Amino acid sequence: MRHFVPHHAFLVKLLRAHSALNNFNLVELAMAEFLRVGNPAPDFEADAVVDQEFTKIKLSSYQKNKYVVLFFYPLDFTFVCPTEVIAFSDRYAEFAKLNTEVIGISVDSQYAHLAWIQTSLADGGLGGDIKCPLVSDLTKAIATAFNVLDPLLGIALRGLFIIDKEGIVQHATINNLAFGRSIDETLRTLKAIQHTQIHENEVCPADWQQGMATIKI
Repeated sequence: MRHFVPHHAFLVKLLRAHSALNNFNLVELAMAEFLRVGNPAPDFEADAVVDQEFTKIKLSSYQKNKYVVLFFYPLDFTFVCPTEVIAFSDRYAEFAKLNTEVIGISVDSQYAHLAWIQTSLADGGLGGDIKCPLVSDLTKAIATAFNVLDPLLGIALRGLFIIDKEGIVQHATINNLAFGRSIDETLRTLKAIQHTQIHENEVCPADWQQGMATIKI
């Protein structure tokens, strides 16, 4: 027989389980529990590196204006992570044509991001020309809010979220640490989201690509 834990009891258990982590609080945990596709994305304002300059990024500033692809990655100066950041950067123009901003986030500082960007590819860096902003989540509050933080390692899993112009999460995936994501699939999903929002009486079947037939409802 399945036993259901009352909502408040679940939160208490979750709080106790993570009591060793300084950055957890009730508000963040509640946000993480309620993060669902179809719900508003948790807002944040954080330090970031854009065009090798320090700045601030506020997620809600894109509302009414742009879609957002928000991708979390574990750490700068690692192995799979540079391949993902470079791949998103190399195809940044394709996302821009779809009125979409692409933002990377890790638990590194903005200073580590800048050093990583300015380090050569041969030395494990990004090679200097990264088009997508990199956000610092040094306190781990953003990864916690999006429910992608590995509490034992203190780093983010490879979470990816597509957020529409109303600030609603339309798509969410989480990869484990050892394997990267597909930019092709991210673009395909983004195009499907945009198509169904423009054509409200249509839905996209499996493996739908732009230009293919949809299903009328």
